[in-house]
Amino acid sequence: MRIGILTGGGDAPGLNAAIRAVARRAWVDGHEVMGVHNGWAGLVEPGGVQPLDAHQVSGVLAVGGTMLGTSRVNPVSDPAAMAAVQRHFQEAGLDALVAMGGDDTLSVAKALADRDLAVVGVPKTMDNDLHGTEYCIGFDSAVAIVTEALDRLHTTAAAHHRVMVVEVMGRDTGWVAMMGGLAGGADMIVIPEFPMGLDAIVAHLRRRRERGRDFSIVVVAEGASVAGVTGEPAADGPRDAFGHILLSRRGVGPQLADRIEVETGFETRVTVLGYTQRGGAPTAYDRIWATRVGAAAYDLVVDSGFGLIPVKRGDGVAVTELATVVQEQRRVPEELYRLGQVFY
Repeated sequence: MRIGILTGGGDAPGLNAAIRAVARRAWVDGHEVMGVHNGWAGLVEPGGVQPLDAHQVSGVLAVGGTMLGTSRVNPVSDPAAMAAVQRHFQEAGLDALVAMGGDDTLSVAKALADRDLAVVGVPKTMDNDLHGTEYCIGFDSAVAIVTEALDRLHTTAAAHHRVMVVEVMGRDTGWVAMMGGLAGGADMIVIPEFPMGLDAIVAHLRRRRERGRDFSIVVVAEGASVAGVTGEPAADGPRDAFGHILLSRRGVGPQLADRIEVETGFETRVTVLGYTQRGGAPTAYDRIWATRVGAAAYDLVVDSGFGLIPVKRGDGVAVTELATVVQEQRRVPEELYRLGQVFY
């Protein structure tokens, strides 16, 4: 059997661990492994599928990013591109493909499975917002980076009696902000699921000062809406191949910091963590769970479980349909959000 492996969308710590798991399980059983380079672009264009060997995956467990490269190419939007993917899949002699990614990458995988291609998925998105799974590759590493950043910012915020606004990743959901903020002792967490107005933020910061708390840490997800600060994104603004507005141009963190300083008079600074949340070595948790879901994806291939994806539920790996994980986003529940407010 010839098994292809593809990584799409944003890179994330732990992807190499998952690639390694699929490949090593396959080699033990005598199968051939092929790497599809640069996401779906590697199947849209010819020559993107190359053999993988044991030397290439040696030592990648602790390495961030993805050894196969990635892209945000979306073949579903172009019938000719979808036809090219199917043609190059066949020309490469693939018997199955393991697609690792978030809702965009997996929506393409589902579309191919609907066309009877032998595709299985692996959940990867730092936003941790895939429906039907409690874990996505890269999430734990991102939270660890946010936590460390907040730990460091606390000392300078306290020394200078400042408000520090920290913008973190999270387009439509606030999992990274919520968990990183909880672990890092944030004094306020602003996420897309629960919109908040500037007035409420300012009032909270003033109450803290009145109680003698002369510094504050505000964590805001990049996709959060703050009435009085952020407007609706321009309909004709720059978008990626999947139609998502480029939030790097939105600047919710800097905008919020500016308005806080104007409204309160408190010295305010902003830190945009940006791509540092994607970089560096994966945490032990990411290495272990990426290995587990990667190995489970190989098992699905062997069992002809195409159109399916391994997911984390409790302490074990379960299986669900690709259609399930892309049908809607997994959002931060109100119970968790309210827990965070206890520590404000």
